[in-house]
Amino acid sequence: MSIPCHAVIFDLDGVLIDSQAAIRQRWQRWAAHHDIPFEEVKAVYHGRPMAEVIDAVAPNLDLQEEIARMDRLAAPEDGALRAFAGAEALLDALPNDRWTIATSGRRSTATGRLQAAGLPMPDTLVTADDVAHGKPAPDPYRLAAERLDFPADQCVVFEDAPAGIESARRAGAAVLGIASHSPPEALRDATAVLDRLSDVQIEEGPDAPLRVHWSSARS
Repeated sequence: MSIPCHAVIFDLDGVLIDSQAAIRQRWQRWAAHHDIPFEEVKAVYHGRPMAEVIDAVAPNLDLQEEIARMDRLAAPEDGALRAFAGAEALLDALPNDRWTIATSGRRSTATGRLQAAGLPMPDTLVTADDVAHGKPAPDPYRLAAERLDFPADQCVVFEDAPAGIESARRAGAAVLGIASHSPPEALRDATAVLDRLSDVQIEEGPDAPLRVHWSSARS
């Protein structure tokens, strides 16, 4: 299977970087500090901006103070981060002006994780600091496409979370779900669901600058 496109947009956590353990540890420490059951936090944090998660589970807390607390809790993450197989080769093969990242994390978190995982930094990076409304709103992927100077419907998005898939679809992009941590059925709204990023190849195509190929699709 394949899709022609002009540019590719990646989510970061769960797509390029396996940061699940680090994210879980971070939210566990935050929840324990406030005596909030972790299951309440776990039910809403996947693929969503930090501010929206905090507002959902603890709207009584000072949002900026809690964001600063979460930033401090990020310090021990480095040892719990690794790039997924195939991520570095895929990014290295793409022209710099044909790919970017749209993440629900803050810029400092995203750049730190890319550095820790040994992955290249995109020329245009969209984070929670850049948009008024995070995923599942379409804003992150609309802005990412705009910064690449292409309409969103000429981009292919890689996502691992239902909120991110909804965001990409609402922006007008085709989206491939990566079942790295979510069950495949949770990603059913994607164009196709893949088991792993290493199933993907991207090359120049006859009908568009790029063509995204994949194998082992679930749908």
